[in-house]
Amino acid sequence: MSRDGPACLSEKGQTMILTTEQQAEVAANRKRYEELKAAGQGHAPRALPSPTPRDGAAIATSAIIHREIIPGGWYWTTRLNRGEALRLVNTDGTSCISLLAWRAADASERLNHADTIKVQWAATLRKGRVILSDMGRVLFSIVEDTTGGAHDALAGGSTATTNEARYHTTTLRNTRDNFILAAGKLGLDRRDVHPCISFFAPVHVDAEGRFQWDAGHRQAGDFIDLRAEMDVLVALSNCPHPLDPSPAYTSGSAEIVRYRAESIRRDDLCRTASAEAARAFENNAFFLNSSAEA
Repeated sequence: MSRDGPACLSEKGQTMILTTEQQAEVAANRKRYEELKAAGQGHAPRALPSPTPRDGAAIATSAIIHREIIPGGWYWTTRLNRGEALRLVNTDGTSCISLLAWRAADASERLNHADTIKVQWAATLRKGRVILSDMGRVLFSIVEDTTGGAHDALAGGSTATTNEARYHTTTLRNTRDNFILAAGKLGLDRRDVHPCISFFAPVHVDAEGRFQWDAGHRQAGDFIDLRAEMDVLVALSNCPHPLDPSPAYTSGSAEIVRYRAESIRRDDLCRTASAEAARAFENNAFFLNSSAEA
């Protein structure tokens, strides 16, 4: 550090010296960030609910709209209306279900995995969390989850390249190509395929910042329920996660249950878990009340 202030690198790699004013701006921005982070963490519950029991949260037969089995390696699409929900079931314990979603009326609004993590100050998706769009609105609430957060919102899904590196072949199906096919069925194209969230992918980050796979955190019969907070188009892909250490391309069938969710209470956990979630639901309410989707 020089007497004039700390050094930094320009885009060309040249050393530059921050002026006193620039140092003050950096300090002010950092202070504001820390304040926002503290406020967000201060409003969040100290502990989210325990995982849903695998034999709990039964769905009434009268509420079920549709059931579907996604074979290993394949994909599925649907339109999900606000107030409906999807239950994703890891039937035999080897499935990884990746998700993309778009607002049904305007697919330029889509799932944003980065904001889902940043806004909630947590990379763990579990019961009580929400999944956000790139417009700061809630696409889904996670209303049930048996895993306690064994899902991945960081690494993304498989591609032909990751399959070749893992299995030494390019003939196996992968999540990226599945999503391109799914997008076509929904009237979209490859430009609409964006980073995904993967369920039943027990990925965590260790103290050194490296991805780790916790195989014991994924079991047969696990399920997660996603309640739609807007009308959405959904694409699901059931392919092995790129960080799954298994040398074999093993992906069992997954069950999907589309059903009518229960009426939302004012004290609904997903709506009140944090100040940021409450604000995202306020964005939903403002938008829905001023649009034809209300």
